[in-house]
Amino acid sequence: MESIYIRKKLEEFLLEDLGAGDLTSESVCSGEIVRAEIVAKGDGVLAGSRFVKEIFSLLGGTEVEFQKREGDTFSKGDTLALLEGDALSILRGERLSLNILQRLSGIATKTKEFVIALEGTGTKILDTRKTTPGFRAFEKYAVRVGGGENHRFALYDMVLVKDNHKRVAGGLKEALERVKSNVSPAYKIEVEVESLQELEEAIKLGVDIVMLDNFSTEEVREAVKLVEGRIPIEVSGNITLDNVRDYAVEGVDYISSGSIIYAAPWIDLSLRVL
Repeated sequence: MESIYIRKKLEEFLLEDLGAGDLTSESVCSGEIVRAEIVAKGDGVLAGSRFVKEIFSLLGGTEVEFQKREGDTFSKGDTLALLEGDALSILRGERLSLNILQRLSGIATKTKEFVIALEGTGTKILDTRKTTPGFRAFEKYAVRVGGGENHRFALYDMVLVKDNHKRVAGGLKEALERVKSNVSPAYKIEVEVESLQELEEAIKLGVDIVMLDNFSTEEVREAVKLVEGRIPIEVSGNITLDNVRDYAVEGVDYISSGSIIYAAPWIDLSLRVL
């Protein structure tokens, strides 16, 4: 993530929360210098510390020292960070900092659970575009911290022909012909297939990646046999922590699951002045 982009987004987030000013803290604070700590109220994987440091850099007057590194596990009761500086700045940045840490640590934690479930299979876990508008870059960052990989970031960086594209074009063949006549060959083409028959068609039409959508585990095995290692295989649809390893059959390169972002619980944290 580019530092200029990060700074701009964090400025927007601060503006949303501060607006014309913090009525309560500006009334109570009178130049005090205080120490504070961020404490875990649950277990998890830390993600987002770099953004917290940037928030307090923007607010000024506060030093932040994290006791854990990005990607480290933590337990309930652990002190994650120590802060020292202007009380007003600390109180102004408290909620935004906690929100980002709680959200991103939750995603990193959820992702790590999938990564552990897939250990030894050779299959990698991917996220999707099921993200919070305006917060996608941060959420996808947390996936990487948790050990997962990012699928396409947005609509502009990869071709992914899905069911509705095929319906609009009148079929897979016509959709691919339109794509190949309009999009530079520098972009990879992935196709979502919904049956073994459509998978065979996609292979013949020459695609770079296939996504097996809502296949059973037995159908996935059959698909692997059909592909014969010629192109990467992604499996998606109804993937959970309980069944993800069942889908990681030999020959499956990727499993994508939007749940590592949208279903990740927030990790409860608190900031308290000492």
